[in-house]
Amino acid sequence: MPHSINLPGEGVFLGRARASGKAHPLVVTVRGSLIFDITSRTAPTVRDICEMDDPVDYVRSASGRAIGMLQEIAGNSFEARRDPLRPFLLSPVDLQAVKASGVTFVASLLERVIEEQARGSPEKAEVIRADIRAVIGDDLSKLRPGSREATACKQRLMARGAWSQYLEVGIGPDAEIFTKCQPLASVGFGADVGLHPASKWSNPEPEVIIVTSSKGRIVGASLGNDVNLRDIEGRSALLLGKAKDNNASAAIGPFVRLFDGTNSLDDLKRATVRLAVEGDDGFLLEGSSAMAEISRSPEELVAAAMGPHHQYPDGMVLYLGTMFVPAKDRGEAGKGFTHRIGDVVTISSENLGDLVNRVGLSTDCTPWTYGVSPLMRDLADADLI
Repeated sequence: MPHSINLPGEGVFLGRARASGKAHPLVVTVRGSLIFDITSRTAPTVRDICEMDDPVDYVRSASGRAIGMLQEIAGNSFEARRDPLRPFLLSPVDLQAVKASGVTFVASLLERVIEEQARGSPEKAEVIRADIRAVIGDDLSKLRPGSREATACKQRLMARGAWSQYLEVGIGPDAEIFTKCQPLASVGFGADVGLHPASKWSNPEPEVIIVTSSKGRIVGASLGNDVNLRDIEGRSALLLGKAKDNNASAAIGPFVRLFDGTNSLDDLKRATVRLAVEGDDGFLLEGSSAMAEISRSPEELVAAAMGPHHQYPDGMVLYLGTMFVPAKDRGEAGKGFTHRIGDVVTISSENLGDLVNRVGLSTDCTPWTYGVSPLMRDLADADLI
């Protein structure tokens, strides 16, 4: 496991941390090599900052106190060796709704179709993958969802018996938006991420995450791991909750990078996201993908998730969909990739830093016990609300 954290040399970073002597989580920022606590009555939560007219100016000018060196706190954030008496990082978001987009990249779209047709059986995946590519080819990467060309493609695929509910949301008019976890349930840099023990075929889903205000304004971005259980979702899309929302299955971090003069939404759209999975067995999986390949823009996905039809008064965190689905064999040929306990997953981007987590069972990860009620009580006891 690494001992350090990588961040771009410039930018405005917003996050959360735990420190001894404080019952409530701290709102923090990075200044040079230090992490500063900027929690205040004006902004006792990250949500409050994201609701401001100018979050960047507030974070830059907020008074605070240093709680420790960035690299020391990052090193103490790894759950396996964490000293709870020293500061450690949390997920950088708090009261926002945590939502996710599905099948927004062609690679993910094809893999979802494969899962469905394999009925959760990884050994069938490679044969089905070849069959699906023979029918679909690479045409889907050029299709705009909901367009006349996409509708025509749908008709051709239906005539061949190759249509799927995943193709419907991949190239149809409506995006897939689902709830990834409850507010305060996501985990941060260094935490263990959880697999349901019933799953035998699982993988990381490296994603870019955007953070919006309650009005739908995109204020910043982070990295996320939308941990997925391929066998369970492959059995039925109606099992999406069991496949996606388990203890410690939503990782976000290391920080939210707010959009300012050094970083913008346009920069995000040009970003490259990298994935590395390192196993105790010596297995190494690496890959990268470009945000430019996304089929629906971040603005379109936000509009699908929130607006006059659905309000989020505390704002929203939205996973934009995975662009990389690992298929490299791990062990027996033809059975593809699945996680093993102890895997270290690193998701990185030049603009956003890196998010590192170790894989465990959801039943063994630290239980989620700190919800909205205890947060409100702790903030009130500290005279912050």
